[in-house]
Amino acid sequence: MEPAVSLAVCALLFLLWVRVKGLEFVLIHQRWVFVCLFLLPLSLIFDIYYYVRAWVVFKLSSAPRLHGQRVRDIQKQVREWKEQGSKTFMCTGRPGWLTVSLRVGKYKKTHKNIMINLMDILEVDTKKQIVRVEPLVTMGQVTALLTSIGWTLPVLPELDDLTVGGLIMGTGIESSSHKYGLFQHICTAYELVLADGSFVRCTPMENSDLFYAVPWSCGTLGFLVAAEIRIIPAKKYIKLRFEPVHGLEAICDKFTRESQRPENHFVEGLLYSLEEAVIMTGVMTDEAEPSKLNSIGNYYKPWFFKHVENYLKTNREGLEYIPLRHYYHRHTRSIFWELQDIIPFGNNPIFRYLFGWMVPPKISLLKLTQGETLRKLYEQHHVVQDMLVPMKCLPQALHTFHNDIHVSRAGNSAGACREQGRMAVWAAGGPQSALLWSGAGWTGCEPSTCGRKSTDCPPGPQVYPIWLCPFILPSQPGLVHPKGDEAELYVDIGAYGEPRVKHFEARSCMRQLEKFVRSVHGFQMLYADCYMDREEFWEMFDGSLYHRLRKQLGCQDAFPEVYDKICKAARH
Repeated sequence: MEPAVSLAVCALLFLLWVRVKGLEFVLIHQRWVFVCLFLLPLSLIFDIYYYVRAWVVFKLSSAPRLHGQRVRDIQKQVREWKEQGSKTFMCTGRPGWLTVSLRVGKYKKTHKNIMINLMDILEVDTKKQIVRVEPLVTMGQVTALLTSIGWTLPVLPELDDLTVGGLIMGTGIESSSHKYGLFQHICTAYELVLADGSFVRCTPMENSDLFYAVPWSCGTLGFLVAAEIRIIPAKKYIKLRFEPVHGLEAICDKFTRESQRPENHFVEGLLYSLEEAVIMTGVMTDEAEPSKLNSIGNYYKPWFFKHVENYLKTNREGLEYIPLRHYYHRHTRSIFWELQDIIPFGNNPIFRYLFGWMVPPKISLLKLTQGETLRKLYEQHHVVQDMLVPMKCLPQALHTFHNDIHVSRAGNSAGACREQGRMAVWAAGGPQSALLWSGAGWTGCEPSTCGRKSTDCPPGPQVYPIWLCPFILPSQPGLVHPKGDEAELYVDIGAYGEPRVKHFEARSCMRQLEKFVRSVHGFQMLYADCYMDREEFWEMFDGSLYHRLRKQLGCQDAFPEVYDKICKAARH
C-alpha cells in the first residue's frame, strides 16, 4: 500500500509542476523525469521481449523456413502496387520513429508503404565465414549470437539498435574500419525485391553493378530482404592502450600513424579540446592480466567517455583488457556522451548502481514521445552533422568544424558577440543522438561581422568530446569512392549541438560546412540534415552508376531519388 501511495504522491507533484511551469518547459528542461519514470522501464521491457524472441527463433530455426514466405509476401505487395496503377512511389512500411535517425521522413505518409517484417538471423556458416541476416537484424542481436560461438563481424557499429539494412542503405563505421572499410565493404551479397516485384541476388561477381550501387542508396533501387556478411574469429578481450596527446598537430600526426599500422585491430580518438586528446589502440587477445581487466559494459561502471577522460586529467598512459562485447558497445549506455543531457545525473555512482541496469532509454521511444512542440524546437535549433573527409585534411577539417558550426552566423546588425549553447561533437556515432537538449550558455563572436581575427575571438562553446574514427575507402564503383584510383584513408568527424541563439541560422552554417566537405572530396552521412541543392548533392556523390541502374531497373516511377528522401524538405 505504501509504495502505491508514494507513487501517487509523486505523480501529483509532477502534475502540479507541469501546471505551474507549463508542459513545454517541463518537456525541455525536466525531461529526465519522464524518461526515468516511464521510458527506462518501457525500454527494458522492449529489450527483454526482443532478446527472448530472437533467441527462441534462432534455437527453433524457424526464421529460414519463414523467410521465403515473407519475401514472397513483399513481392505480392509490389505486384499489387503495379496492378493498382503505380500511382505513388513505394517505401518500407516501418514507422519512422523506430529508425535510429535524426528526422522522420514525410514521405511515409504519401508513399505506398510495403510491409517488411524481416528481423531474424538466418544462418551462420563458419566454413565460408559468412552470416546471412534479414535487414532489420540489429547489432545487439548480431553480437549476442556471434560472440557466444566465437565469431564476430570485422566492422560492428556500436549502438545496439542499429540495423543491418540501415547500415547498408545508409552507412556504418567502427574503430576497426581502418582495416576493413565501411560496413558495406564487409558485405558479400545482397538480396533484393526490385520495382517489378522480381527477386535478385547480387555479389561482386553476379549483378555487380547493382551490388556496388546499393550502399548509400537509401532504398531507392529496391527492397533489401537479406544480406550476407563476412565474419572473423573472435577473441575474449580487447587489449586497449590509452595515450593522452597534446597539441592539434601532434594529435593529428599520432592518430594518422596509428590508423596506418596494420597490427592495430582498433583505432579511435576522443578529443576533449582542440589541443587535448586520448588516442586509443586495441588488439584482440584471449589472455588478460586480472589486475587490468575492466568490464566497462557493466551497468554500474562509469560511462566510457568519462573513464577515458581520467587518463587525460592525470596525463598518464594506460592499458586495460576489456571483454569483446563490452568494447563493441562501450558507447551504448551513455549514447556516446548524449545521455548526460537527458539525465544530467546519469553517471552519478548512486544512479548507476540503483538504475543503471535500465539505461539507456530506447532512441525510438525518445522520438515517439517527444511531441510536436519539442520536435519543432529540435528542428529549428538542433545541429547534427557527420562528415567523412580524407585523413590528410583532418587538421583543416577540425578547424572548419570549429569555426563554421560552433560560431554563430546569425545576421544581426551589431555583428558583435552572441550567446550560444553547449554543443557536443562526435564522429561515426551520429544519428542516434538527435533527441538531446543542452542548456549551458557561453559568449562567442562572429569574426566575419565583428572584424576580429579568429585567434582574437573567445573560445568556442563546449563542443567536446570529438570522436575520430578512421576508415579505408576502397576505389570501387558506387556513390562513394576516393577521388583517385587507389584506396585512401579517410576519417569520420561529426558535429552535434543545440545552439541557444535567438537568430541562429543552421542553414547558412551547414551550407558552409557542406561546401568545405565537397571541396576536399568528402562525403556527408545521409541521416543528417542536408542543405545542399540537387546539383551540389550530385557534385559530392558519384551518381553515374546509380542513375543508369534506376533507369535500367524501372526505379524512376517506383522509388524517389535518394536526394528526395534525404534533403531537408523531405524530413521533419
